Amino acid sequence: MQVQSAYASGVQGLQSAQQGLAQATTSVAMPDQQKPAVPSSSTQETVTLSSRAVGQTDTTAALVSATESSNQAQASSKVIEVASETVGSLIDIQV
Repeated sequence: MQVQSAYASGVQGLQSAQQGLAQATTSVAMPDQQKPAVPSSSTQETVTLSSRAVGQTDTTAALVSATESSNQAQASSKVIEVASETVGSLIDIQV
């Protein structure tokens, strides 16, 4: 089992946060393209929401995802900062 360094984990977290934020902002900018197709069968009883309500739900979920990605980026940058300070402290002690 290989253990990643704290710095590598922080960088990986920043990259993941960046990808999540990109997806969330795309979902906010173009919510109509991400709606699932609804089958047009007349024999099935389905409950449908108005397109406005679905759009609001999609936009809200995307904004929540963007906030989560922002928080992940802040936490990852703190991990990188602490890892850098720790390595700096170890080097100062050993010199």
